[in-house]
Amino acid sequence: MSFIEGAVPSVWALEVLLLLRRNAGASWAVDPIVAELRASPQLVTDCLTGLERAGLVARDADGFHYAPASAILRDLGDALEAAYRERPVAVVKTIASRRPDPLRGFADSFRFRGWKS
Repeated sequence: MSFIEGAVPSVWALEVLLLLRRNAGASWAVDPIVAELRASPQLVTDCLTGLERAGLVARDADGFHYAPASAILRDLGDALEAAYRERPVAVVKTIASRRPDPLRGFADSFRFRGWKS
């Protein structure tokens, strides 16, 4: 769970990671990833930046490629891919459940301190 929390903050990041992992050894520019996943360029760029910071992908002259910074990260990436293949809903729920609910935060901002309903 902590690997997902630290390295894969969204289902989009998971999809970007798995795309690069499936094509290990190939470099991808942002535009082909956008086309493949039908995502926005900003979303893909943000995902790639986060995955690069987490040590899962690396940037080169041609774009980004799957490049875990350690054997442990490679093993965790393997386990994540296997879990997603076998239990995709459970993996998505794990990712989604750790994110704060934006509607709850918005609603809570209107609560009056000291007022009880």
